[in-house]
Amino acid sequence: MMVRKNPLSLRVRQALFGSIAAGAASLAFAAPQESQVAPDAVTLDKITVTAQSREQELQDVPIALQVVNAQMLDDVVAEDLSGIDMFVPGLVVNGQQPTQPSFQLRGISTDDFGIGTDPAVGVYVDGVYAGRGGGVLLPFTDVERIEVLKGPQGTLFGRNTAAGAISIVTHRPGPDAEGRARLRLAEHGKQYVDAMANIPVGEDSAFRLNGVFNQADGWIQDANTGEDLAPEDNWATRAAFSTRFGDNTTAWITWDHENLDQLGQATIGIVPLPAAPATPSLPVDETAYLDPRRTPAAVDVDGNEESRRFDGVTLIVDHALSWGSLTSTTAWHDYDSLNRVEEDGTDRRDLYVDSVNTESNTNFYQEFKFAGSGERFDWVAGASYFREKADQTSQVNAYTDSVDTIVRNMGLAPTPDGTLYGFTSQVMQMYGIPLTLMGEPWNEQFVNTLETTAYALYGDVIWRANDRLNLTFGLRYTRDEKDFSWFNDQRHAPGLDATLDQMEALGIFAMLGIPKEAYIFDIAFIDPPAMMNKGVKTRDSNSWDDISPRFVADYHFTDDLMGFASVAKGYKAGGFNALQIDSQFENEDVWNFETGIKQVLPEYGFRYDASAYYYTYDNRQAIRLDTTPAIPRYVVDTSDLEAWGVDFNAIWQATRALSLDFNAAYIDSTYRNYVTPEGIDVSGQATGIPKWSFAAGAAYLWDLDENGSVRASVRYGYRGKTRCSDESQSQGTCGVSPALRLGESQELANLRVGWTSGSGRYGVAVYGENLLDNQYVNGLATYGKTVLGTVGARVTPPRVWGVEFTAGF
Repeated sequence: MMVRKNPLSLRVRQALFGSIAAGAASLAFAAPQESQVAPDAVTLDKITVTAQSREQELQDVPIALQVVNAQMLDDVVAEDLSGIDMFVPGLVVNGQQPTQPSFQLRGISTDDFGIGTDPAVGVYVDGVYAGRGGGVLLPFTDVERIEVLKGPQGTLFGRNTAAGAISIVTHRPGPDAEGRARLRLAEHGKQYVDAMANIPVGEDSAFRLNGVFNQADGWIQDANTGEDLAPEDNWATRAAFSTRFGDNTTAWITWDHENLDQLGQATIGIVPLPAAPATPSLPVDETAYLDPRRTPAAVDVDGNEESRRFDGVTLIVDHALSWGSLTSTTAWHDYDSLNRVEEDGTDRRDLYVDSVNTESNTNFYQEFKFAGSGERFDWVAGASYFREKADQTSQVNAYTDSVDTIVRNMGLAPTPDGTLYGFTSQVMQMYGIPLTLMGEPWNEQFVNTLETTAYALYGDVIWRANDRLNLTFGLRYTRDEKDFSWFNDQRHAPGLDATLDQMEALGIFAMLGIPKEAYIFDIAFIDPPAMMNKGVKTRDSNSWDDISPRFVADYHFTDDLMGFASVAKGYKAGGFNALQIDSQFENEDVWNFETGIKQVLPEYGFRYDASAYYYTYDNRQAIRLDTTPAIPRYVVDTSDLEAWGVDFNAIWQATRALSLDFNAAYIDSTYRNYVTPEGIDVSGQATGIPKWSFAAGAAYLWDLDENGSVRASVRYGYRGKTRCSDESQSQGTCGVSPALRLGESQELANLRVGWTSGSGRYGVAVYGENLLDNQYVNGLATYGKTVLGTVGARVTPPRVWGVEFTAGF
């Protein structure tokens, strides 16, 4: 909540009646200026957006578009993009791992787990492409609004927007001195502080400084140690400076920094464990899975960590010309991240396996945009350049104890009890040899590098054919060039290898009749290309070109009713499978056909928006679990799909105090042509996307005159159950276990009640997140399912109550 020099009660009214927006086109309402209308009048505000690379009123933009403003972010206590997805139908953001998030829009997603592929939903901050997932899900700092554009945005936004774009717009430094601070305290040791100071420097310059500090103990504890397993610990800062050079030029530079250092997400074992040394039976009985919401967590992950260091600098220079304007945008981003999490969900070394993902990324972006407007034409044109260098290391860690379990379960050891290291250690113990092969760390890693260069030229023209009809034509040419490398490193187990050398010197292998080489092997990256290139760096490169057009016609039947129809293409470059040497895939193409209406009924304080669409998607790149190796891995597979859907949204400003809104999305997404690597033909079957999702909200304002005001808001979001197909069970998105209910429908309700003083300087609020206390299994760790008999589950947080204090000037 921003506290300005004017009374905050007035600001709250304006926010309440004019700035919460939700829906495929808009959900916005505002109180009119009291000097212009009668005190009891109700009207709807006009919201300005930049969805088409120029400032327009939201109601005039022929795109399925939802706007989330700062007031709504406060209402739902959103700290990053994952906090709003349940209230934006069609959008799914999984942020339980901030360094490895996933984004989905209108049923299209790519979890860019490996640097060989790119996201299908582009995230932009002040017009700058944020890059890939590891550096995208950052904490909110001074956000003015978020524009969620549904459907392909290849012409206006460019690469990696085949599903749509999320445009985050931050506040620029302003001419007035102001500041505010906010403290949130909540259950599970939650402490959240953010502050802002806007400092004018002369008439034409100003600084704006922001800081966010967030800590929490976590809501899961280890049953053995009592240690918190899901803590939060991050801080971020943002510094901005704006100035004017003469009458025609302005410059705005920002620096963003974030530091995240916490434990990785908790994994809870859901397979009943027999008493040691017995191990779970294979194959795993899925009907006997435990409910992770009622199962104690007991883990022993080594080096449990999720961390990230992010820095970014953006310079935007606007220059007014006699015929239009020129905008130069220059940006640099750099981050390092590490994510190490346990996969087995147990505290037993004979079942131990964890995974590690580390990334290092540097990217540079430059864009020049020209814009102009005349009596009949409104146009933008520009050119952009993007350069990225990235490194990624994927690791699997185990112990010789758990490797022995794998060897026994797979029947690979030529010993009486089926084990290798355990049997050998017992024999040496029998003969009084003080050596053991047990308890030794085991590491395998796969290293990738990527260099990407992307160029683009684009133009977009709106022709006002007459007073009611507008025709839009846009075109973008994009070229992507990628250089990629793979390196399957040697298995790393120094303690084990040292003991094997001692055994060789003592002649133990000859005594056992087992060669030393039998003790040296791999369990993770063992497909033929990986083993043939063991210890050798392999390189490949490719380039892709694309032309993405869009055609739009919008007709204003009246000043308050507009209809539109559009055809647009989205594009995402091809890439390389990070964990499959010499494997690459072609670019994605999506064609989207859409029609819709937007209408305002001002006399009733009512607005509604509706759109219907159909798209075809070629070479959709999707992350899937390859269960072929002993330790499964995630790889990219492609398929063709199609979908049709409807978005509907409405807002009713019932009185000056009460507002109600509702938005909904329906989608029917199916495969057109897809045979899985296991040979399952799922053509014509559902892709898994739920058919229905909707959100509703209500807000009420009590004006207490000189005693301030009280505002109450409640928001509810619903997402339907996953539509299972023949491949769903193997991918962990649907299952037979009644305890898990994988892919079940989800709902989320949040409440906030806040008081603001009459001066607008102080405020206090109470809030509740997840009022219904629903927890959902949002992922399974199945690395050890086929060879260890272990499965771990990851669960969403429970209900949380908190209190918030604000102060400002």
